[in-house]
Amino acid sequence: MSEPSRLNEADGDSSRNQEGAVDRALVARWLGGDERAATLLVERHAPALARFAASLIGSRGTKGGSGAEVDDLVQDTFVRAFQSLADFRGESSLRTWLFTIERRLLVDRRRSERRRPDREDIGEADAATEYTALDAMVADETEGRIRRSLERLSPMQREIFTLRVAEGLSYKEIADVVGSTEGAARVHYHNAVRVIKEHVDA
Repeated sequence: MSEPSRLNEADGDSSRNQEGAVDRALVARWLGGDERAATLLVERHAPALARFAASLIGSRGTKGGSGAEVDDLVQDTFVRAFQSLADFRGESSLRTWLFTIERRLLVDRRRSERRRPDREDIGEADAATEYTALDAMVADETEGRIRRSLERLSPMQREIFTLRVAEGLSYKEIADVVGSTEGAARVHYHNAVRVIKEHVDA
C-alpha cells in the first residue's frame, strides 16, 4: 500500500473514531432521558440511511425507489433502532448498526411482498409527457451510463458499492452490514467497479 493511501486510511480511521465518540455520547444522553439526543442522532444519520435505502429499493428494479418508500424505510429503521438502543453493544459503529437494521427491514418487506399478489398502481406521474421525453434527451450521457451500469450489478454488488462510495464505509463495516466477510465485500466491490468501468468505457 502506498504512503498516501495509508495516510488517507489513517485520517479516515481518526474521523470514524471521532464520529463514534459523538454517537456514543448521544446514545448515552438519550438512554438518560434526553429527548434532544434522539433528534440529533436522526439528523446525523438520516441522510446516509436515505441514500442507502434508495440504493436498496432501486435494486428491486425501480430507479432509486419512491421518496415515500425511502422515507418510510428510514423512519422504520429509527423506530426499530430506538426500541433496541439499550441493547446496542458498540461492536460496530452506530451507523453500521443502523445500516444493518435498515437492510434487514427491507429484506423482511420483500419477503412479505412476495406473499402478496402483484398489483401495480398507475398514477399521473407515470404518464409520458413531452417534458419527460425532452428531459431524457437533455440528460447527461455519462450519468445515464453510470445509472445503467449500476443496474447491471447484482443486488449485493450494488449495496456494497453504495456503502463504499456514497457512505465511505470500510470493508469491515460493509461486511458487518451485509453479513459477509471483509474479503468477500472487497471482491464484490472490485467486481462492481470493473462492471461499471467496462460499461462506461464502452
